[in-house]
Amino acid sequence: MIDRRPFEKLGHANHGWLNARHHFSFANWYDPNRMGWGDLRVWNDDEIGPKSGFPPHGHENMEIITYVRSGAITHKDSMGNEGRTGAGDVQVMSAGNGVRHAEYNLEDETTTLFQIWIMPRGAGGAPDWGAKRFPEADRSGKFVVLASGYDADTDALKIRADARMAGISLKACEEANWTLGQHRHVYLVASKGEIEVNGVKLSLRDGAAIKDEPTILVKALSDAEVVLVDTL
Repeated sequence: MIDRRPFEKLGHANHGWLNARHHFSFANWYDPNRMGWGDLRVWNDDEIGPKSGFPPHGHENMEIITYVRSGAITHKDSMGNEGRTGAGDVQVMSAGNGVRHAEYNLEDETTTLFQIWIMPRGAGGAPDWGAKRFPEADRSGKFVVLASGYDADTDALKIRADARMAGISLKACEEANWTLGQHRHVYLVASKGEIEVNGVKLSLRDGAAIKDEPTILVKALSDAEVVLVDTL
């Protein structure tokens, strides 16, 4: 099953400094049919204006992944961590038993990013944060796991969930496969370009909710970038 989620039909909230699209119910946008996908709870497509951002606020019991599409985001949290994550790179935060953080766009340009929330394996635990560069060349023509809850993914950022997040860059007409395990759910977004997923066309920033498909074949209709989350 592949359920295409067109970008123009996503939830939308424009706060001036923040222009957000919601793939799943979030804040004041509610759709009872879009409460999550497996353990994936939130996928927000955010545009954050220059010299603005999210002031300090709290989270608990959630794995939060930020994938920066353009610009950069600067993080600061109650654990004493600070860091700047640029385009194509990833940061993760395990909220655990509670953490406060701020995320600001300190750049002179708009920053675009995906913020993704995944339910953890269990509640509690000390919060944690990490960030890593993932050069686009390393993802050319093949999926690279960017964040993972599995020890086998040694090069990925660690999260506390039965989940993986992966990315790939494809030239026009290139193809790549992703294999689903039993009972798995995949949510996939065309972050650049146009693609086909098992024959279903996705335009730029469309999403696709996928299950009961043993293998996903992604074909680039133009130069493209794809981000996916694979969860229970």
